[in-house]
Amino acid sequence: MSDAFQISVDPAQSGIRLDKLLAEALPDMSRSRLQSLIKGGSVHLIMPSPGGTIKSPSRSVKQGEVFSVEIPEPEEATPGPENIPLDVVFEDDHVIVVNKPAGMVVHPAPGAPSGTLVNALLHHCAGSLSGIGGVKRPGIVHRIDKETSGLLIMAKHDKAHNGLAAQFADHSIERLYSAVCKGHPVPPSGRIEGNIARHPVDRKRMAVAKTGGKWAATHYRTIKHFQQSGTPIASLIECQLETGRTHQVRVHMAHIGHPLVGDPVYARAFKLSGKIKGPARDALAVFNRQALHARVLGFFHPITGEAFKFESELPHDMKEMLASLDPYAV
Repeated sequence: MSDAFQISVDPAQSGIRLDKLLAEALPDMSRSRLQSLIKGGSVHLIMPSPGGTIKSPSRSVKQGEVFSVEIPEPEEATPGPENIPLDVVFEDDHVIVVNKPAGMVVHPAPGAPSGTLVNALLHHCAGSLSGIGGVKRPGIVHRIDKETSGLLIMAKHDKAHNGLAAQFADHSIERLYSAVCKGHPVPPSGRIEGNIARHPVDRKRMAVAKTGGKWAATHYRTIKHFQQSGTPIASLIECQLETGRTHQVRVHMAHIGHPLVGDPVYARAFKLSGKIKGPARDALAVFNRQALHARVLGFFHPITGEAFKFESELPHDMKEMLASLDPYAV
């Protein structure tokens, strides 16, 4: 069964757009969702006289008008639920935080229609999803790359989704990444700023752009250096994001000449020095993904306002690589 609401226009609201009226009356729903309902024929004028279906979100409303809004039951999600084990760090009726392993895609896409985090969540959260945008699916407010591991938070309903999205928009979400980059960044700590856009030639890559793209900023801090006979090998670094752009840490570190170890896209042009030999060379050569882990996630609960902060241990492959490099720590 669908839910139905009657919404009256107060004197102070006369002249505003219909979608704004509905957004003020139904704050748990996103503006885009309400616009979809209007265009889909779910809003009707019932007073002062029945005026039929209203399909224009921008229609101005008048004092004394009353609208009925029918909100249909959430549809079943198109991706199917799959019984895939999840490392759940926190969960309640509103949000779920998981520790994603490297190799798992977040959302179904061409080339990865199944086996994704969304498929796993649809199975794990069966019965507890009240709908995002009218569909029974988890609300994805941020993503990490397939081969990046670490913490992600998802919403279970529209109100939680809107609250988390607002925190990402105002950059109040705390996100710290641990990474291993090639060489020794100079200075050892700093801030990298530069718009990120599609590479002008290779459309599968991102790049720091002089014009266009979206502004992005990354703070990095060196935790430990590794070197062999005076030759820089790699550095364990920590990166804090001000923004959340596609491939941001990977692009920014490559931009300053220190791509992440194992990065198949952004480290191709950076050859391993022939002076690095033995176990150190082997440790870098066999690492087959970008050495990047979303280690810390801090946020305010979108419903209760309570502050949460979670930390995830480095995955086994990164620990193993660092153990091989430890004899070369300086």
